[in-house]
Amino acid sequence: MSRVTIAVAGVGAMGRRHVELVQASTDCDLIAIVDPFPADPAYLASVGVAQFFSLAQLFAHQVPDGVILATPNVLHVEHAMACIEANVAVLVEKPVAHSVEEGRRLAERVAQTHARLLVGHHRAHSPILECARQIIREGVLGDLVAVQGSAMFYKPDDYFDAAPWRRQVGGGPILINLIHEIGNLRSLCGEIVAVQAMQSNAARGFPVEDTVCIGLRFENGMLGSFMLCDSAASARSWEQTSRENADYPFYDDEDCYVISGKNGSLSVPTMRLKTYTRTEHRSWFEPFERHTAAVKLRDPLELQLEHFCAVIRGETEPLVSVNDGLSNLIIVDAIAEAARTGRIINITAR
Repeated sequence: MSRVTIAVAGVGAMGRRHVELVQASTDCDLIAIVDPFPADPAYLASVGVAQFFSLAQLFAHQVPDGVILATPNVLHVEHAMACIEANVAVLVEKPVAHSVEEGRRLAERVAQTHARLLVGHHRAHSPILECARQIIREGVLGDLVAVQGSAMFYKPDDYFDAAPWRRQVGGGPILINLIHEIGNLRSLCGEIVAVQAMQSNAARGFPVEDTVCIGLRFENGMLGSFMLCDSAASARSWEQTSRENADYPFYDDEDCYVISGKNGSLSVPTMRLKTYTRTEHRSWFEPFERHTAAVKLRDPLELQLEHFCAVIRGETEPLVSVNDGLSNLIIVDAIAEAARTGRIINITAR
């Protein structure tokens, strides 16, 4: 299996994590970093590659097999387009674009050129989610009926002090955090066709929302409820329950999704199953058989990089395509509209 060459554009916190992963990989080699601001000399010496100040400058010097874009959201489409024109495979961090209109423009260009573009919804590569998807595919839960989800956590005050725009409309958990959850729910439960929502800013008093209650209708007829809050002293979030990011404390008594079907329910990420042994006698008077599915944990970001290398080599199609990333963005945008207006928003009409 041939090693591929990769450049990382944007060397903020996320970009530096990608640099670490590329350097630790046996599938690829880091050949450059790209950032308009000069990197700290000590950091540049530690990574041992040249810095370029634009993608155009990089491509004029050397064309890598792939580029990882960890640049600001507003630049995602512009930079992805530059990679496509250079015939370079690209991993675009989520969200795929800063607006639905720009996301559609990128999707059209990918369709025209058959570009190799992977969207960085890294949780899609999680072994926990893959195990949950397999349980659902095998019919263990029966026909799906409902899902309850949550992303409740407390962002410290210095999170807002470091970037005052986070106190303003557009800087809240709907547009910052929710896109992760929508990607997860679509992968587990199917397409979302309608949303409604209520929002509040009572916890912090900022102009932006801090708490959101969301209703979801899925294409298969199931319904979902989701509670989103960045001001709740709660551990019911993916980061605090999945054990996939060591930066966060871990609580093994919490879940952030409960998926229920006619034959049983699955709690994620603890993977606790409750199923009827005799489905012909389903009743709340009947006891459940209880079981916990085993999962071998791995860092989804590492798995995403392995997958991206396979995409670069033409061995597989992107697990999260530009259209998947666009769908997630459309749904989040619809939830923001529903929270503002109080209306039910039909996704298929957008």
